[in-house]
Amino acid sequence: MRIAAAFDHAGFPLKPIVLATLEAGGHDVTDLGTWSTDPVDYPDTALSAAQAVTGGEADRAVVVCGSGAGVAVAACKVAGIRAATAHDTYTAHQAVEHDDVNVLCLGARVVGPALAAEIIASFAAASFSGEERHVRRLEKIMRIEHDFGGGATGQA
Repeated sequence: MRIAAAFDHAGFPLKPIVLATLEAGGHDVTDLGTWSTDPVDYPDTALSAAQAVTGGEADRAVVVCGSGAGVAVAACKVAGIRAATAHDTYTAHQAVEHDDVNVLCLGARVVGPALAAEIIASFAAASFSGEERHVRRLEKIMRIEHDFGGGATGQA
């Protein structure tokens, strides 16, 4: 699978673990930065990862900031992105299996390297179940995105 990875300065300490875990799983990884702990705005990193997915350069993405919350909020503003913050393996695979999540968001200040590796592996190994109830719910989510503009208002 092609997986993009993006980090802000707070997420940078987990970068080696994220990349190594994805590569060890046999995935084709695109590193979208950052490359240091110099301040970077998390909406920019989330957007680059979301655009990699919606643009077809990646099948999924992993985005890391301090808490995982900011990048999830920002990524979900992009139509077609279903991002979720996961700090446990159950949420990581269940979000894909039930909600067809395509962007995993992690908090480098919340999870340590060993747990992050387990979460990432769980996310990357999961597949959408395609069960009728999950398809029905996903269609409702897509209707919300369509009817309400994907959350983007153009307002700051």
